[in-house]
Formats: sequence, structure tokens, C-alpha cells
Amino acid sequence: MKNSIFLHFLSWAAALLFLTSCEDDKELDHTQVTEVTNLFTPENNTSIKLEPASGSAVFEWGQAKAEDNGIVFYEVVFDKESGDFSDPIYSIKSDGNGIGNMLTMSYASLNQIAKMAGIASQSKGKIKWTVFSSKGINVKKSSVSHMLELERPAGFAEIPSALYITGSASEGGETLSEALPFKQTQSGVFEIYTSLKAGTYNFASGNTGTPITYSINNGRMVEGGTTTVTGDTKVYRIRLNLNNASAEFTEIKSLGLWFSADNKIWYDLPYAGKGTWEIKNAPVEFKQEGWGRDERYKFRFTVLNAAGEESMEWYGSQNSDNSRPNSNTALSYWYMFPVNSSQYDYAFKFNENADRKTADIKVDFSATADQYTHSVTVK
Repeated sequence: MKNSIFLHFLSWAAALLFLTSCEDDKELDHTQVTEVTNLFTPENNTSIKLEPASGSAVFEWGQAKAEDNGIVFYEVVFDKESGDFSDPIYSIKSDGNGIGNMLTMSYASLNQIAKMAGIASQSKGKIKWTVFSSKGINVKKSSVSHMLELERPAGFAEIPSALYITGSASEGGETLSEALPFKQTQSGVFEIYTSLKAGTYNFASGNTGTPITYSINNGRMVEGGTTTVTGDTKVYRIRLNLNNASAEFTEIKSLGLWFSADNKIWYDLPYAGKGTWEIKNAPVEFKQEGWGRDERYKFRFTVLNAAGEESMEWYGSQNSDNSRPNSNTALSYWYMFPVNSSQYDYAFKFNENADRKTADIKVDFSATADQYTHSVTVK
């Protein structure tokens, strides 16, 4: 009988403990928060010109309250002008990893959001924004939202880390994997020396898969499309700046080896493809001077700009004077840099074994070269 009473007591105590535990859990389950009722900045229908990219905008709103008086987390949500935030185009935590009631956002990020909303480069368009509040669950969407007009600058919201040229007019043809790479000279700026023939071409952010593509329209870069080439094959230096969508095409008429002592071009190097020029079995003979035999040389490009104006560009050594190279000379000796047109300064020197011999001379301005360079192979 005593055992039976004891068992009943234990059952009652366990039930009481379970109910008490559930009640405690209910009291601790304070995940409810209020919605944000005030959006402060940017004010409704504010217009922002997203330039320069280093600029920023501050979003600020009134605080929501948590049932347990604890921390509230915030998320700023963006949608198209006609959207209702059920399928937003972008969302981001507020400052302080989501606990601040403000958000500082760069113009570069807003430019990307504007693109997602379908606003074209160099155009104005509207998006809307609001704030979601929560304790991690039970998210509350604010019943208020603000419209924001954004004016996108020239250039592209997303700048690729690489760029290629492809198409029937290009040296690599229409096979994407054979596309020629550009050399990136600074962030968002790319350069290539290449030839173009009759056909079409475009630029791609990669040479596999489905990359973003660009073309030239009225002298500026645009996303998508192709550019048509007519007429004879020509060699160009193409410089593209995706930061402002500008494109510069410079025709390379010729590349000559300038021999300093003769004060003239010895010979032009034929274009060999993929940003290289090469002449085979070129005669080399130093000039006898009173002090010895002179072997100095550098290179001269003859170029045409978009207006058809001709000019000269000189490339030579990074040093104003040099010793003759030998088998132990570092590869950096042959690196080519823009230099002035002086007859002797910043010239290279032939190896002493080249005198009265022939040589294969190659200039390499391809993107695969670590630095624009050249080589002289004595026969």
C-alpha cells in the first residue's frame, strides 16, 4: 500500500514538474518583435547620383521593440519600384552585424542594386526599400517603405577580373576557349595588342561557360551585343575602361627597330600575331666610332588615333644607360617601357656576339607576358 501511494506521488510530482517546465519555456519564448514604423533617411523620393563609386548613402529608421526587451535584428530590403518585398532583389544586414538601426551603403553597392532593378547605365530609375525586424525568427516587415531614385554612372556595376576578345573578327575566332586575353593594367582597365579582320567580335569576362559579354556602340562599351568590322585586317592597341565604359582603339601602323648611331629605323618588324612582332635573320652590324663600336637600339611604334592622326611612340630600357648583355643578364633587362625620343638615352645594347651577324628579333606585347618585353637570338 505504501509503495502504491509513493508511486502516485512520483507521478503527480513528475506531471507538476513537466507543466512548470512548459510554463517556464513559454515565458522564455519571447521571440516576438514589433515592426519598424518610421523610416528616416533617405527620405521618400530622394534622388541619388551614384558618382563617384567611393561615395555612400546612410539608411536610418526608428527602432523596433522586442517582447523580452532584448536585442532586435534588422535587415534592409530592396525591391523594384512595383515590388511588394515578397521576392526582393536584394537584402543586407544593418550596421553592427544586424543590430544597428542604420546602414551605410556604398554607391558601388547601390549601383549593383540599380542594375538588378533593370536600370540601365547612365540612366535614372526608382527602387523601394524597407526594413525587416526580428529576433532571428518571426520576421516583421515594416508597413512603410520609401522610394529611392538612382542615377547610374557610366561604366558597369560589376567589374570582371579578366577580359577576353572573341568572335570571327578576332585572332582566336569564334571558339570561346581560344579567345585572346587582355592584360589588366589597373582595376577595371584592360589592354590588348591584336589584329581585327572583317567579321564580328565582342569582349567576354571569361573564356569558358557563359560569361558576361560587352561590345562597342557609338564609341562606348555596352553590355551584350557584337561589333562589326569591315575592310582590311589591321593591328590595334585596344584599351577598355569598364569603370566608365570608355574604349580607345589605336591602330599600330608599324613597329621599327631604331638604331641609335644611325639615327634611323633599321627595319620594321612584321606583326606575327597575338600581340607579337618578329623579324627573322635580320642583319646586325655595329657602327664604328672613335671610341669603339656603337650597338645601341630601341623601338618606335607609328600609330594612328581614332581621328586618323599619326604619331610616334618610343619604347626602350628602364635605364638611361646600359652595359652589353650576356648569358647571365636577367630577363628584366629586355623589358620595354615608354621612353622619350632622344637618340641615345634609354637604349638597349646588342650582345657583343651580334656584331656582323644575323638575329631573330621578337617583340612580345601579349597579355601572357609578365611585362612587355623583347628578345634577340643571334644566329
